[in-house]
Amino acid sequence: MRSAAPIPPRPRPDRAGVAAGGTPLLAGVAVAFSLAQLLFVTPGLHLGWDETVYVSQVAPHIPSAYFSAPRARGVPVLVAPLALVTTSTLALRIYLAVLSGGGLFLALWVWRRLRPVPVLALAGTLFAGLWVTQLYGPQAMPNLWVAFAGLAAVGCFLRAAQDRADRSALVQLPCALAAVALLRPSDAAWLTLPLAAAALLVPHWRRPVLLAVIAAGLVLGGAPWIIEAYASYGGIVARLHRSSAIEGGIGLHIALGDILRTMDGGTMLCRPCTRAWRHWDASLWWFALPLAAASGVPAAARARRLATALLPVLCGLSVAIPYLFLIDYAAPRFLLPTYALAAVPVADCALSLTASVRPALRPAALTLLATLVTAQTVSQHLTLTHAVHVSTAGNGDYARIAADLRALGVRPPCLITGRLATPVGYEARCASGQTAGHNRNTTRAAILSTARTEPVAVLVMPHHRPPAYARAWTPHPLPGLRRHHGYRVFLSPR
Repeated sequence: MRSAAPIPPRPRPDRAGVAAGGTPLLAGVAVAFSLAQLLFVTPGLHLGWDETVYVSQVAPHIPSAYFSAPRARGVPVLVAPLALVTTSTLALRIYLAVLSGGGLFLALWVWRRLRPVPVLALAGTLFAGLWVTQLYGPQAMPNLWVAFAGLAAVGCFLRAAQDRADRSALVQLPCALAAVALLRPSDAAWLTLPLAAAALLVPHWRRPVLLAVIAAGLVLGGAPWIIEAYASYGGIVARLHRSSAIEGGIGLHIALGDILRTMDGGTMLCRPCTRAWRHWDASLWWFALPLAAASGVPAAARARRLATALLPVLCGLSVAIPYLFLIDYAAPRFLLPTYALAAVPVADCALSLTASVRPALRPAALTLLATLVTAQTVSQHLTLTHAVHVSTAGNGDYARIAADLRALGVRPPCLITGRLATPVGYEARCASGQTAGHNRNTTRAAILSTARTEPVAVLVMPHHRPPAYARAWTPHPLPGLRRHHGYRVFLSPR
């Protein structure tokens, strides 16, 4: 009697092999994102105020600017590989433009086992097509990198929660959260609230290891901020209190209108936000975003992917709370993490709508979707052009003032104080100091002592008098400025 042939084991699906087919499409989105930055943003854009603070921490031969309590060390770590080699702003822009394309690719790649590649490609296109995403891609600022790391963290959490055999996601999750915490600890805390709640409340996800890796990521990334809090501020509570004071006080502040005033690209920081709301048409996409993201949730539910749509929405809402309701000023970059997390359900909504029509109408639906995406991209590009012009004019003034100071004999070692001291000090390769305000890091006596041995320049705003100690110093006008008209400089005696 012949024995029955053994039943072969059921093969496991080759998920990596299936996902690998989407690599060229996602890579194409990332490459297009980097190229757009190199073509439309990078040329001629000098470092902004906050950028000079971050880059000066690691750039050799440039005095470090005062590093205030709300800041974290993630951006200096990000730019260090290039800043240690060269101080070229153009090189830094190219480095960050290419690196941000890689960041977008990796953030989308994490989701390859959770979403079809066309959904991810559309999500990446929608997010990368925003003017604020392209503007900050080549800039040394934390918000876009929080967006990439946050999107990756949520994807890793979902993969690890739904598939206990996905060990790579379990390893990548704390790494992504550590990156967020290293860049902006407060954003990391808000981001992880829905993740921790999901790990506790969803029965099938209730695993101690998930909570452990979330905590490990926060501790690992937040360690430099915590150590610095005890070393320089007297502890975590003291640093948080100081940060709150610098932020203008953390409390109930409805900043929705302030955010809308920044959507036209006319200002990169609205503080105080008293400008009129112009170009309302530039904000139409902003009103449509929550509706599209919310519509993506039931679309994902019908496809039995409810969790993978609902959790990004909740995390995006959570990370937006402090910027919409707790501070009294606004910047367009603040909501970049929210936009990145919302892009996935928005893409889900768009593609599910096209798939739900009759097959005969599907080509027309896809054409309509492509037309809408193209129109949105063109509209965003027009806003980007204006935003780049505004940023180039403002940031360029710092280099113009530094050039004037060099012509007046101010060369390192030197000290600059006054309203624009931080960015101008970076461009002039001088130390910067303030005797008052949130960036206070020196005294009148220290400035006068420095003036005995090296040049000291006091930058004075229009219609303001110089400080008492500098009123007998030599005044010089600063002509040719594009957005800081009327500034003067008072130079210490030779």
